[in-house]
Amino acid sequence: MKSKPVSRQVTSQKVIRILVIIVLILVSLFLGKQVDWVLTPVRQLFSIVGLPVILAGVLYYLMNPLVDWLEHKYHVRRTWTIIGLFVLIAGLLVWGIVALIPIIRTQTLGIINDWPSYWHHASNEINDWLNDPKLSALRDQVDQWNTNASKLLSGKVTKYLTGTVSSITSVVSTVTTVIIGLITMPFILFYLLKDGHQLPKYLAKFIPTKGRASFLQVLTEINAQVSNYIRGQLTVAFFVAMMFAIGYWIIGLKFALTLGIAAGILNLIPYLGSFLAMVPSVVIALVISPWMLVKVLIVFVIEQTIEGRVISPLVLGSSLKIHPVTILIVLLASGKIFGLMGVIFGIPGYAILKVLISHLFAWYREQSGRYPDDEVANDDTSADEKSER
Repeated sequence: MKSKPVSRQVTSQKVIRILVIIVLILVSLFLGKQVDWVLTPVRQLFSIVGLPVILAGVLYYLMNPLVDWLEHKYHVRRTWTIIGLFVLIAGLLVWGIVALIPIIRTQTLGIINDWPSYWHHASNEINDWLNDPKLSALRDQVDQWNTNASKLLSGKVTKYLTGTVSSITSVVSTVTTVIIGLITMPFILFYLLKDGHQLPKYLAKFIPTKGRASFLQVLTEINAQVSNYIRGQLTVAFFVAMMFAIGYWIIGLKFALTLGIAAGILNLIPYLGSFLAMVPSVVIALVISPWMLVKVLIVFVIEQTIEGRVISPLVLGSSLKIHPVTILIVLLASGKIFGLMGVIFGIPGYAILKVLISHLFAWYREQSGRYPDDEVANDDTSADEKSER
């Protein structure tokens, strides 16, 4: 009987060690779930630190390219660029508070105060359209949905009124956390912009020498994926808000600025945000007139065409290389498991996992020697690419 080659034996031992590590990680997660009190301090720490770190991280990815560009091209010190950007942002915030916030506040209060009458009027309009005997089944479904929505809303209101004291305590705690986060966020952002580019090299010192190059490559790819997604989504959301606000203003729809900003914020949810943003616009348009509803739908079609054909391809391109069906599945799964935060951060989280798993599989393919045909094909492809260059 022939004995296995030494290289195969070593590879098998490595694979076994990896499987043992995975099993130990799963067991640790299971035990951690059983002793939930151990993770309570971690969750409390994240609830306090999470908001400023996430906000600082988002702004870091927006501002860091400009800081790097000025440093490399014109040799401007990072500190001076960061201070200049902070002054610019502070000026924009002051302008927004003075010019935009009063308008948004007035329009938001108007929507909140008039929404019950808007919804009632829109429901009546839909019922009138469905009075045709041919649509009786659909009308019954709409009536049932409206009744269930009313019961759900009244149940929520009763629940919150019953727990008034606890609700007030929760609101005060949330407001306090937000205020602390907004105060500490600029300091975290400053040091991220100043020293964040050195973080990968610092972390690589804890990795064995042979694995540092691969570790830095993985971090570089993850950073590229996250930065492209954040910058792209925020840029697209900004243009979406502008297009909706200008479109609604041109057709004379009430609350145009607030509805446009809400559309831009909801557009951070891929594929679903714009449609969710249309709900209040359609309801308000139904109250005004059928012709206003037609104009709102025209604005929506124009916005979707410009966003899908021009803005998104130019800004986002195919940087994430994720199929739309995969994005929808990730959104549904992450939203069900993690709620609103899962919907917002599900796609970048999936992109990070995709990079890690692809590198892990590439390492396994190389070490196991079970994919010789793939390696030959990859070598041929890379040779063709080099010859084309």
